[in-house]
Amino acid sequence: MELFIGVVTGIIILVLLVIAHELGHAIAAYRSGVVVEEFGVGFPPKFFKKKLKNGTVFSLNWIPLGGFVKLQGEYDAADKKGDYGSVSFIKKTKILLSGVLVNWIVAAVLFSVLALIGLPKVLPNQVSIPSDTNIISQSVEITSIKKNYPANKAGIVVGDKIIRFAGENIPNAQRLIDITKQKKGQKIEVIYDRNGTEYKTDVVLRNDDKSGLFGAGLGQRELIKATWSAPIVGVATTAQFTWMTLQGIGDLFSNLFNGIIMQLNFDSVIREQASKDLQSVGDNVAGPIGILGTIFPAAQQAGARQLAFLTAIISLSLAVMNALPIPSLDGGRWLTMAVFKLFKKKLTKEREEKIQTIGFSILMGLVILVTIADVAKIF
Repeated sequence: MELFIGVVTGIIILVLLVIAHELGHAIAAYRSGVVVEEFGVGFPPKFFKKKLKNGTVFSLNWIPLGGFVKLQGEYDAADKKGDYGSVSFIKKTKILLSGVLVNWIVAAVLFSVLALIGLPKVLPNQVSIPSDTNIISQSVEITSIKKNYPANKAGIVVGDKIIRFAGENIPNAQRLIDITKQKKGQKIEVIYDRNGTEYKTDVVLRNDDKSGLFGAGLGQRELIKATWSAPIVGVATTAQFTWMTLQGIGDLFSNLFNGIIMQLNFDSVIREQASKDLQSVGDNVAGPIGILGTIFPAAQQAGARQLAFLTAIISLSLAVMNALPIPSLDGGRWLTMAVFKLFKKKLTKEREEKIQTIGFSILMGLVILVTIADVAKIF
């Protein structure tokens, strides 16, 4: 049931983020004098449609995988009044990149709200204003479990938060480690929190220091809490994560390219390193199955704060990915238009469709490969 709720929550959040993105395009188009023929939630077939006062058809569709906006004359060479192609280069730029801007703003707003109530600190150098920052340490949390070890035998699972251990409150992971050494071989009481409910269990610690006494990996999250500086922290955090996302994408493509090329090398050591590079690409990329089947359910179980944080990260990722100069994405469409304008070449409908089709095919191929990798990780 928790998996089902996590998947449904993920679908709803992804659809809302895509709708926000498409709404950015629609508003920019409407303000630029371009006719918005249809604004759709989900993808066809339709099960509901209504014509709005401004002439735009609003539709609800059966496939809940995002949304779309359909503009009149949605290609660069269109020249009728109200066509997307008939407006200036500046207005086309606004229309193409407004969706990116909206997703970026959504991320900044979510990070700002989180900064007020407690923004998860995931980077050592994460942005904060020292004079208006309170770092809050959360309960020690179980991050991994060894099979057939004391924690596992007692029913403790990943995500549980340790409240009391052998009769003591646990301020940090080191204190828990110290207690296990003091109490090794003994039976102790553990009180832990799971999804807001406290549980109590007895654990018999092992005697062997080398293999672990408790049998669990420990972690402790920190929260950045601000007051007046929350909006500043929110915007600055979005900018910091934007740069990190771009760096991550660069490293990803670098590992992919090096991995493929180096596989052709005669040196077995180099080929082994190339295999590791390719494996790191697979490990660091998640497709629809990974996001909906693993990431969202885990965030859902971790609580509303983690879910909001994940939503902000995905909204930011949508902004960055759509801004990339890849054909069929917003950034790619803008680059295609800009290059043809720079060289004073006419971007015909046929040329534009061919470029976008190639780009879309490449993207779909990548999605399929990542989906296969997601399935392989599950099994």
